[in-house]
Amino acid sequence: MSHINLLGIAGSLRAGSFSSAILETLKDELSVGAELSLHSLGDVPLYNQDLDTDEPLPAVRALRDAISQADGLVIVTPEFNYGMPGVLKNALDWASRPYGIAPLMGKPVVTISASPAFTGGVRAQAQLNETLLATQSQLSGGAQVVIGEVHNKIADGRLIDRPSLDFALGAISGLIDRIEAQDQRKAA
Repeated sequence: MSHINLLGIAGSLRAGSFSSAILETLKDELSVGAELSLHSLGDVPLYNQDLDTDEPLPAVRALRDAISQADGLVIVTPEFNYGMPGVLKNALDWASRPYGIAPLMGKPVVTISASPAFTGGVRAQAQLNETLLATQSQLSGGAQVVIGEVHNKIADGRLIDRPSLDFALGAISGLIDRIEAQDQRKAA
């Protein structure tokens, strides 16, 4: 088994974000052979095609480089008004460029949604998945990971609900299997 580098992106900038807490917990729980690093979206400017040049802004370059260097992505989104947060959509817009060679093209991704609502942010996740399909990312198959009533499942900045954690870890395991299978096909 080769070492797998995953990049985690939280769709919330809030201090004490449930999305960030989930990613921090996943980072600590990943098995040997895989590593999850986190990338904040706090410095990414609003997308403006006039600024999307051959010399991208430093925060945009950092985001694109982090995605390019990762073997796969783990994106956790809250749900705001039945959709994904603007900060996450904005980051995906930047990472979908330049057209034809964008870092999201072909990138294996697993998505997780979390919400205080019992539905767990399924609408935001559907919107996120639709956007990722438009960027030609490779969505990991399997059950959709949604964490409902997340406010009751986070304590001290960590996801403490074992069934939710195991569900998310299972999805990441599937993502890792997919990445390894792709690597084997490339090597053959």
